Amino acid sequence: MHPLFALKLCKMANKGPAYGLSREVQSKIDKKYDPELEDRLVQWIIAQCGDSVGKPQPGKQGFQQWLKDGCVLCELINSLAKDSKPVKKIQSSSMAFKQMEQISQFLGAAERYGVTKTDMFQTVDLWEGKDLAAVQMTLLSLGSLAVTKDDGCYRGDPSWFHKKSQENKREFSDEQLKEGQSVIGLQMGTNKGASQAGMTGYGRPRQILNNQ
Repeated sequence: MHPLFALKLCKMANKGPAYGLSREVQSKIDKKYDPELEDRLVQWIIAQCGDSVGKPQPGKQGFQQWLKDGCVLCELINSLAKDSKPVKKIQSSSMAFKQMEQISQFLGAAERYGVTKTDMFQTVDLWEGKDLAAVQMTLLSLGSLAVTKDDGCYRGDPSWFHKKSQENKREFSDEQLKEGQSVIGLQMGTNKGASQAGMTGYGRPRQILNNQ
């Protein structure tokens, strides 16, 4: 992470409590947080990474503190890799920019894994606790992808996540394509015997003759 970007994030993280309209908006965001989904995600992460990642205190604050330094998230994305680990170095740190850097590393690796940008939370959503529902949605999408890929890396109950729909591509042989073109040709008809007699040239006025 670039030092200036890290400094900017730190300044954002040191903002005071929300007031007025911003507090109302934050309240609406908080209501989107799903305690049942939290329980399922915690079960999966522990099953996926092992007991070494610990277990958070129940509730939104416990969930945030568990993931805040980025270590558990990086362990999670590494556990889904078949070959080389996407996050080379995972290090616990009390320094804000280090924690945010690891969250960013997780987000980059998750995007490369296949999580879409629309399903991705922002670093401050987790680090500041701005939108933990967005964090849940990213992890939900990641779990669904892991189940869908079915590459042997997923651990846990597959029923915890829905498989993502996959594109169903149909391939046709050259013979089938030729047959299709023949059908289209017959449907369009033929111009044999057709004549342009009596037709005027494009853009020219039509002559009308009066029979007297």
